[in-house]
Amino acid sequence: MSFTKLGLSKPLLDALAQAKYSEPTPIQRQAIPTVLTGRDLLGIAQTGTGKTAAFVLPSLDRLAADRPNLKPGQVRMLVLAPTRELAAQIAASARTYGTFMKLSVGVIFGGVPNGKSVREVSRGVDILVATPGRLLDLVDQRALSLRELEILVLDEADQMLDLGFIHALKRIVALVPAKRQTLFFSATMPKSIKELADRYLTNPAEVSVTPAATTVDRISQTVTMVNQAEKTALLAQYLQSQPVERALVFSRTKHGADKIVRQLEAAGIGSGAIHGNKSQPQRERAIAAFKTGEIKVLIATDIAARGIDIPGVSHVVNFDLPDVPEQYVHRIGRTARAGADGIAIAFCSPDERGNLKDIERTTRQKIATAPLPADFNAAAEAFKRLKPAPKAQPAQARPPMKGDRRAVKSTGGERRQNRNDGQQRHQQRADGHAGHRPEGTQRKRPFRGRRGRPSGTRAA
Repeated sequence: MSFTKLGLSKPLLDALAQAKYSEPTPIQRQAIPTVLTGRDLLGIAQTGTGKTAAFVLPSLDRLAADRPNLKPGQVRMLVLAPTRELAAQIAASARTYGTFMKLSVGVIFGGVPNGKSVREVSRGVDILVATPGRLLDLVDQRALSLRELEILVLDEADQMLDLGFIHALKRIVALVPAKRQTLFFSATMPKSIKELADRYLTNPAEVSVTPAATTVDRISQTVTMVNQAEKTALLAQYLQSQPVERALVFSRTKHGADKIVRQLEAAGIGSGAIHGNKSQPQRERAIAAFKTGEIKVLIATDIAARGIDIPGVSHVVNFDLPDVPEQYVHRIGRTARAGADGIAIAFCSPDERGNLKDIERTTRQKIATAPLPADFNAAAEAFKRLKPAPKAQPAQARPPMKGDRRAVKSTGGERRQNRNDGQQRHQQRADGHAGHRPEGTQRKRPFRGRRGRPSGTRAA
């Protein structure tokens, strides 16, 4: 089946042809005709199955059919995404698909100046892609209104809940019209997602193209038993001995991701990291370097990597096994895309054996065990002798020299700090004198100024 049989308009078909998309994916074949009718939809599909086009393409057609004059701050279609990278990716796809349509697309997320986000929505936008936090910031500033919303899309709904966005979602849904089209897309279907769908969707159609917790057949999976402290040495040895084109490595924590980067760099292996503590420019530079091949290893946490479309990933490394077994399926789905083969390797420490059993039970398959390399002990000892690069320290300002104008400017802040310290010491002395009083009944004395009178009063 081709896109021409799904009922899409000519401008969209022209845009798809220009982007060299000819065959719709299973989720697109099922979702597009339903969304075109205006019906609510609950879609279950893993990353890389074409979910974005499944809701963007038919929504563009529906929005183009009726074009009201946009008011300042008005939004017609809102797409909520859990991460900045996913939001930017969805917005880029919407602009590509809408090349021959006069529909505006905006994107807002944290990590950029608030003023830029305000300007993004100031004239009103047909399609707005946003993370929940920044969206509510603009609503509170009255720079954005959701009263005229026609279509609400929640992408990666399971990750939204994992990140604790449930309260933000409840508030956002309360701000949008009751009469709207709502589309939910998720990689997994836990009970919480089903309950959320029942609450916010009206008689939805359900589509599921991949059974829950199944893995791609073209991915070769292995697991190696190794102590936690020796995982980085094993990773370095693997990267140096195997033909790795592009490896995506998953770390459980942000601190762990940065530590892996420093240790790999000490071994002469260029790498980068993306996680929640990185600024938006830092994350964008790391992803760009990974895509262009400047670095062949990218260390990521699940949250930062969710929804990022990075083509050509040859290897996925589970440096730390996930606590949620479904997350394993989502991770290794980053490789073996577009008909290519992929390799997924996992490192399992003794305290992670329970996680491994949960993964095998959920995926209903036994993961082959790969032994440690014959020369691993010697390589691990050599790796221990390497000195990792020190942590990056924030730049410190040069101390002011005598006569420096900056020293004069800083005295005001220093005087305020000294005054605050004096107030604190005075209160501590007062509390000490009142130590014999019962708790909660200490007499608080007013702070007295330089002339011995209570502050805020005038001399007689």
